Amino acid sequence: MTIDRVATSMQSQYLMAQVAHTSANLNDSQTQIASGKVANDYTGFGDKAAALEIARSAAARADAYKSATGAALTQADLQNTQLTTLSDLAGQLRQAVTKAVADNDGSNLMASVQSIFEQAVQVLNTKDANGNYLFGGDKNGTAPVTVSTLADLSALPSAASAFANGSIAASVNVADGERVKVGVLASDAGKDLMQAIKDIAGFNAGASGPLGATLTDAQSTFLSGEIATTVSASKAVNNVAALNGETYNRLKEAIARQDTLSALYQGFTSDIEDADMTKAILNLNQNQAALQAALQVTARLNQVSLLNFLK
Repeated sequence: MTIDRVATSMQSQYLMAQVAHTSANLNDSQTQIASGKVANDYTGFGDKAAALEIARSAAARADAYKSATGAALTQADLQNTQLTTLSDLAGQLRQAVTKAVADNDGSNLMASVQSIFEQAVQVLNTKDANGNYLFGGDKNGTAPVTVSTLADLSALPSAASAFANGSIAASVNVADGERVKVGVLASDAGKDLMQAIKDIAGFNAGASGPLGATLTDAQSTFLSGEIATTVSASKAVNNVAALNGETYNRLKEAIARQDTLSALYQGFTSDIEDADMTKAILNLNQNQAALQAALQVTARLNQVSLLNFLK
């Protein structure tokens, strides 16, 4: 006589399903501990998947704004250095003209003007780290100042003709709907200074020149008038430098806001997708124990027959 097993097919299928379910839970726990994430796809996040994607996108956008703003901040800082130098040159021109009038001696003035001109051209034609002209605006591949000698400058109808920069200064988006003008145009920063230099150079090369050790009445009158011109040129450079300083501070504030937003959105993302490691380890241990128990029960069930109950 054959003794059949007590376990039924339905019981076996149920226990095997439990083994599969427990095994899947164990795999999930192991994956969470290995990756530190609740899940590796949106399915695992359930109804939080949409909120996770929104938080991720917002964090990425804040980081992108921060990167662009950081580059703009570097540009504003470099511009500040060059504009400070240009302001110093404008101050030197004012001092040189004032001294020539006060001493009634113009013998050293043109040497100073020549040096100031050369340095000013170098400043206004400064390139950034990418090889673009810093003060070129939307024509940053072309040198903003086109003259290289005082004679070339003097021959122009006005100092404005010495500039070939674009008309649109660089700007950057620092937030949704917020754009900040960052760039400075060479003509805005240096036109008045170049005009003052052109006036002096043209006068020196004209009928009333050259300026010598003792100034003539005409020379003294001209240079006295030029003092006010050089003062205006110096103010113009300083105003541009001040605006650049305000831009720099605005960019720093924008980066601070972007840092805050990035941290906030990343926190949202972390709350949703990062696994609670203490809970994950506890679940792992529980799932391991549950799987072991399920396997043991399944194995024993398959071995049970009526003989186990016969005395």
